[in-house]
Amino acid sequence: MSAETSAISGQIVRRRSQFRAWRGTRPFWAGLYVLLGGFPIMYFPYAHLQFGHLTLAMSTTAGAGSLIIGVLLIVLGISLWFQKHIQIFAGVAAILLALVSLPVSNFGGFLFGFLLALIGGAMAVSWAPGVPPGTQERGDAEQDGRTLRSAEARATAEAAPEAVTEAAGGTGEPNELSETNPADGANGRHSAG
Repeated sequence: MSAETSAISGQIVRRRSQFRAWRGTRPFWAGLYVLLGGFPIMYFPYAHLQFGHLTLAMSTTAGAGSLIIGVLLIVLGISLWFQKHIQIFAGVAAILLALVSLPVSNFGGFLFGFLLALIGGAMAVSWAPGVPPGTQERGDAEQDGRTLRSAEARATAEAAPEAVTEAAGGTGEPNELSETNPADGANGRHSAG
């Protein structure tokens, strides 16, 4: 083993982990299924299959429609990979195109393309970005911090009437022109209704 071999394997491991991280932030498998679903839908209406000396031509009058559906599914699959924010639109469009492919292109590419596009579209619609492992613990700590801060704010609000009275010179009236006092529960945000 030479030093070059370990450097190449280290680079392969690094690239693979980068790809895994990229794949985890988007609906990768949904895009792959939608992309693969476009090929049979696009291919079978133009194919001439041969079984021995028997040629089976499956070309239909809707060949152009099959080509358009297949190309759109391929574009939607690639879009799911690189534009993850359109995942609901792309998923619904893939499901609709898969359903339209049933009557248009030889039962949706003999059900292969139909099923792949339908499953991929459903996966795209239901995909939600995951929470990284370290973020969940930090989120729990932030929630605990918010609870602590809200308890401190309530304690401050309970002590506020004495502070307002002292600031007003001991008259007991709030020393504010807006007549909003946190002790009264009115902070000016919801006083217009």
